[in-house]
This record gives sequence, structure tokens and C-alpha cells, in this order.
Amino acid sequence: MERGTVTDLTVRSGALAETVPLFVYLPPFYSEFKKYPLIIAQDGRDYFQLGRIAKTMDELIREKRMQPAIFAGVPYRDVHDRRGKYHPSGEKHAAYLYFLAHELLPALEREFPVSPAGSSRALAGDSLAATVSLLAAMQYPRTFGNLLLHSPYVNGDVIERAKNFSEWPLLRIYHVVGRQETAVKTTDGAVADFLTPNRMLKEWIEGRPSEYFYEEFAGNHTWKYWQKDLKRGLSFLFPAE
Repeated sequence: MERGTVTDLTVRSGALAETVPLFVYLPPFYSEFKKYPLIIAQDGRDYFQLGRIAKTMDELIREKRMQPAIFAGVPYRDVHDRRGKYHPSGEKHAAYLYFLAHELLPALEREFPVSPAGSSRALAGDSLAATVSLLAAMQYPRTFGNLLLHSPYVNGDVIERAKNFSEWPLLRIYHVVGRQETAVKTTDGAVADFLTPNRMLKEWIEGRPSEYFYEEFAGNHTWKYWQKDLKRGLSFLFPAE
């Protein structure tokens, strides 16, 4: 039974002034002569270890529920690095958005046969990683046309950016959150209600002309539930042709 492969890569970022490691999944029967959809995930190590992304994509591709695609996971160094890059008010947030569109994507295009169309590229993330994915797609909607959002952190800044964004027809969005996510412990020690702000974001996006899937699952803010939902989310992004 043919399986995909996982390889490591590093990308030098001038915007972030650091070398960024990557984990890259290449699908079964990978060929340099074929163009592939691309998914870039923040919290990249978690997608491979907790989300079991390689096994999940192997199964979806074998069952013809998803197109063969390349999956690139961008890990974070620690919780401070994560917050600085992913949080809307993080000190490296703007630089990280620039890195995704202007440094990481071109590096992946040089290394792998990635489809050039924005509609064939996706950003993915869980929690704060979903937040930065959403904000990056709103900043670069012609570059990243698809979103896989599991329980994003949503605050007033995110809502305001959504209200000021006008290019919703360019985006296809998969968005889920747990009904038990009403008292989530965040990395800064606070407790936050994720469900209510996600419902506010959903109410706004639903009124816009985008292709949008939203659902509230029976569960809380953990990979136990996000992992189970990955198959449906990935199939939504790039269904088999």
C-alpha cells in the first residue's frame, strides 16, 4: 500500500530574522511533473504529531475523498514565539503574515510542484494558529483562497478586520468550534470564552458572499476533537476530482 512521505525543510526569513523549520508531507505516488494543491498549517508540529496528518491524508487520498496535496507544517519554538507571531497584537504578527506570503510560499514553490492558483492553496490552524491563518488569508486573499479553521481565537481586532474585509468571494472557509469551549485556559494563564466570539464571526461571514461551512461540534478545545474532524475539513478544501 503506497503511502506519502514526510520530509524536513528550512526557510530563511528576512522578515522574521530567523531560519524557520518545516515538516512537509508529500502524497502517495508523488511526481515532480504534476502540480499539487498546497496546505500550509500553523502549529505545524501539532498537525503531524497530534493530528496524525500524514496518515489522515493517506487515507483520504486512497479512498478518493481528497485530491493528492502537499501539506507543509510550520512549528513554533515555544508559547512566547507562538503568541508573538499568531496573536493579532503580537510583536511579530505583521512580519509573520509577510513571511507566509512572500518568503515561505515562494520557497515551497521553488522546492515542490505547487499549483500557482490561489484557489489551490490553503491555510490551516487550530486556536490561535487558526486566527493567524484567517488574518493572513484576509490580507492575501488572491494568494491563499482556502481556510481550515478549528476553534480560532476571536477578539475585537479579528472581528474588526473581518468587517473591513471586502473580498469574501475569493475565499472558501471551513470553520468549526466546540460547544464546550466556553472556558478555555489560554497560554497566558487567562480563561476565555471561545464559543461566543466564534458565533459572532460566523454571523458576520454568513452574510458575506463566500463559500462557507460552519458547525459546532460536541466537544472542547483540544486535539481530541480537532483530529477527528480533519477528514471532513480536508475533503472540503480539496475534494477528489
